[in-house]
Amino acid sequence: MRTFLTLWLGQTVSLLGSGLSSFALGVWVYQRTGSVTQFALTLFFNVLPGVLLSPVAGALVDRWDRRRAMLVSDAGAGASTLAIALLPFAGQLEGGHIYAAVAASSAFQSLRWPALSASIPLLVPKEALGRANGLVQTGMALAQTFAPLLAGVLLGVLGLAGLVLLDVLTFACAVLTLLIIRIPKPRPATGDGPRRPLLREAAYGWTYIAQRPGLMALLLLFTACNFIMGLLTVLITPMVLSFTTPEVLGRVLSATGAGMLAGGLVMSLWGGPRRRILGIFATLMLQGLALLIGGLRPSALLIAAASFLFLFGFPVLSASSQAIWQSKVAPGVQGRVFAMRQMLALSSIALARLAAGPLADQVFEPLLAPGGPLAESVGRVLGVGPGRGIALFFLVLGIAELLVLAAAWSYPRLRRLEDEVPDAVEAPVQGETAAVL
Repeated sequence: MRTFLTLWLGQTVSLLGSGLSSFALGVWVYQRTGSVTQFALTLFFNVLPGVLLSPVAGALVDRWDRRRAMLVSDAGAGASTLAIALLPFAGQLEGGHIYAAVAASSAFQSLRWPALSASIPLLVPKEALGRANGLVQTGMALAQTFAPLLAGVLLGVLGLAGLVLLDVLTFACAVLTLLIIRIPKPRPATGDGPRRPLLREAAYGWTYIAQRPGLMALLLLFTACNFIMGLLTVLITPMVLSFTTPEVLGRVLSATGAGMLAGGLVMSLWGGPRRRILGIFATLMLQGLALLIGGLRPSALLIAAASFLFLFGFPVLSASSQAIWQSKVAPGVQGRVFAMRQMLALSSIALARLAAGPLADQVFEPLLAPGGPLAESVGRVLGVGPGRGIALFFLVLGIAELLVLAAAWSYPRLRRLEDEVPDAVEAPVQGETAAVL
């Protein structure tokens, strides 16, 4: 646990720095363009490399020492982020520069998540997986809670370049913690055979999942939920900025992060329900209901409350799902399997971020503009004007999440997943190190 906590601390500090720079870049782009589409492109290029590179990243994680994979990830991402910080000093920062640097950082970080996820079962016992994953979610929540608050204050003091430089320093902190720990090597998976070409190994993650219908159904459920989440990450900023200031936006996003923090703390102490799949279903219902109330009024307090509830469920969902995967997938192939999960998750998020801007700007916003097709009907409830079409979008997403939940509940292989798929965890091989490619 000491090794895990050291690893967790370094990655949490890095996440906090990334939250600072992400907030600053998003505000910079949106305030200069006034376009949801341009804002969404920043988020899109943050996930596109992960979509394309995740399968190969997973195969590399299973071949390499997982600590070294995370070192490459953090060092490369830090160097890419440094480029963004230096451009304002040269007076050359443009939207295209941000897209390129964000994409480069994302390419390196495609190694981080499968390496971190596959390392946890090697560092903590099976019965502690729920709490360990809860701590990971708590770290993400700490970043989401405090990064917007700090960024909203520091942006006017340090400027965009200063905040991005802070992110570079947090990457350095993550690298330092990785240098002082060791992560055991897992035993090779049964039937994994001799080393195959890298691309064939990358594709094995999909084969492994496809042979287990319950795991496939869980993957598809979270792919749909990630699509909804991807839309929300784009929509909340322009909806709040349509009626208030960046400072208030920072407080709203911090309240949102506080919900995630509360959920992460609950999972860290509790470890999650004994029947994790039922906990996933119950949490999805809570999130759908939160979305239904989030767009009712142009009120920062109402949006913050709904977002708090929505994000409170996120650590429960993520930690419960992660514990299922970590206990059901053989450690020797977890890099490839988890990378395939990452690829599909990021694919749905990338598609959502690409679609969110045009849907908001060209479909939903015109519906509730003054004199728009729904101004005299739905507009009497939600209001009319900037941001109210996005509020309608929120309601549609809430209904969609509840429909996804109903479809998932109707599939028995998913409901009985924890009983039908045997555990595949094993004790760590202490003292061994992985071969390096």
